[in-house]
Amino acid sequence: MYSKILSLRFPKEVVEQPIAVNLVRKFDLTFNILKATISPKKEGLMVIELSGHHKNFKRGIRYLRSLGIKVESIAQDVKRNEPKCLQCGSCTAVCPTGALYVKRPEMKVVFDPSKCSACELCVSACVVHAMQVKFNKELLS
Repeated sequence: MYSKILSLRFPKEVVEQPIAVNLVRKFDLTFNILKATISPKKEGLMVIELSGHHKNFKRGIRYLRSLGIKVESIAQDVKRNEPKCLQCGSCTAVCPTGALYVKRPEMKVVFDPSKCSACELCVSACVVHAMQVKFNKELLS
């Protein structure tokens, strides 16, 4: 089983198509929508965790690109500015995936980017803005 968190940027011409369900039907992939901002007749953004056999995953990515959807990996997009972090733990309270947690007994906030879904909840919870989300421009091959 292959799984990756992706950013999908939809052109306005395809936002009303059943794209996610086609990934399931045509390519036997599963998905979990982590964030979505899609408006009819406008461009959209969806962050999904896409899973399935590697061969089907690649076919699904080709399908998305054939529709004009920009597909980007976002696993490395969330960064923590270590010097800014006060170790207060506010971010750990809102992190739904456990990517941010308090290491005990040191009481140090730890960030595990491999668990991050880029939901951005930590960004708004951090009073000193130590958490930052930037979409990476590296396209999947």
